[in-house]
Amino acid sequence: MADTLTEPQPLETLPAAPARPGDRCCLVIFGASGDLTKRKLLPALYNLAKKDLLPKGFALVGCANQTFSEDEFRQQVREDLKQFAGAPDHCKFCDWLIERLYYTAGDFESPQYFQQLKPLLAQVDEKHGTQGNYFYYLATTPTLFGEIVRQLGAAGLAEENDGHWRRIVFEKPFGHDLDSAAALNREIKQVLAEDQIYRIDHYLGKETVQNILVFRFSNGIFEPIWNRRYIDHIQITVGETLGVEQRGTYYDQAGALRDMVPNHILQLVTLTSMEPPVSFQADAVRDEQAKILHAVQPYAPEDVLTRTVRGQYGEGAVEGNSVPAYRSEPKVAPDSQTETFVALKLLIDNWRWADVPFYIRTGKRLAQRVTEVVIQFRRAPFVLFRDTPVENLGHNLLVLHIQPDEGISLKFGAKIPGPVVDIGSVKMDFHYRDYFGSEPSTGYERLLYDCMIGDATLFQRADMIEAGWNVVQPVLDVWKALPPRNFPNYAAGSWGPKEANDLLTRDGRQWKTGQ
Repeated sequence: MADTLTEPQPLETLPAAPARPGDRCCLVIFGASGDLTKRKLLPALYNLAKKDLLPKGFALVGCANQTFSEDEFRQQVREDLKQFAGAPDHCKFCDWLIERLYYTAGDFESPQYFQQLKPLLAQVDEKHGTQGNYFYYLATTPTLFGEIVRQLGAAGLAEENDGHWRRIVFEKPFGHDLDSAAALNREIKQVLAEDQIYRIDHYLGKETVQNILVFRFSNGIFEPIWNRRYIDHIQITVGETLGVEQRGTYYDQAGALRDMVPNHILQLVTLTSMEPPVSFQADAVRDEQAKILHAVQPYAPEDVLTRTVRGQYGEGAVEGNSVPAYRSEPKVAPDSQTETFVALKLLIDNWRWADVPFYIRTGKRLAQRVTEVVIQFRRAPFVLFRDTPVENLGHNLLVLHIQPDEGISLKFGAKIPGPVVDIGSVKMDFHYRDYFGSEPSTGYERLLYDCMIGDATLFQRADMIEAGWNVVQPVLDVWKALPPRNFPNYAAGSWGPKEANDLLTRDGRQWKTGQ
């Protein structure tokens, strides 16, 4: 038996002050001709403009190595806004952005390029009143991160003086292992202070991810039971139906573990498990997240063999369409040993979570595109129902649906109508779109806005980056020493290799997502 509450009740909301526009500033995008800019950053700016959250003193400078004229770049941006943001043909917000758009081509490793950038930014300041505030978005290959920062520093474009601020946004991946992440942190800190560094994770731009903190800490019915006394275990699933598409060159060097776990998934782990911060100030929240990362029980080499699973997809069918094996994807080695699936069992050594396992899994070409956090509560004692037809008691489940259908569901037991005591499963569903409507979003709107107002809460600090890599480094080391012998080991369109199910069944549990 399953019932769903489908009629949203009128929403009671507390009055809130309207969000102010961002500070006057110029956004400088390095890699302005790439996919990230056209698919995510430009639509996010368009959505912010529609909400009146961009400041009147705003400008955008695109930087890339392609030789475009400024007019050609502006026309390309207009087309991109139509295609990826759904902008109409006659669009005042597009016109507003295009009026503030500039472009300069060159070599990001050349000091001359950055010397040419300085007068352009000064011109933009004078024309648009951006007041010398710049935030630089590094939408480039990570190999250029350190060099771009060094060149900005040498040109005097990273210095904060006379009340001007300078911030730099780094896309993932930030390093490819613990040593490289620590080295990159050291390199950029030779030029930048920590409060100038914004290491972005677009997952934290999703409403439901941000809502985890609100859900936990604003509801008195949940926070008292959010601990080892009441919770049996927690599952986090990040499933993708897509393969590697055109990212084969990058992905075959990275793999699922590097690509997803130190950033996206560990962010979900920390938000789900952290202690209440003393406030929602950036460092207060990030202090508690860092404590969780440091409390994750380190993997000994033998733990890697029993508490981790890796997989690579073979050919199969996804949503009724035949798809090739990973090794047949473009720009992937035909004998690749790179994992496209990973499942881990994590333990957190602190008072709240002792002996409560966190099971995480992520993969390409899975049966469903879904990101969910499943909290499974401990069973109630059976003694009361011993002399009734009830044969067993189910677990209560709380599921935080992050994508694609954002919301929260709660599963619990209720008596089936009739003369005898029997229990059925009831599910209550909350969907964001039912209560708050659905607005176009790329997940980057909140993050870009926070950069403009200087709120670093949703961005990772240096210690968090290194702590995240420290969690997965033992796994990387063992997997490098012991290459897989059975790849491919799951069919595209399935939920991953059998060993991922075994990881839970050995503990008397099973995955809930996809069941």
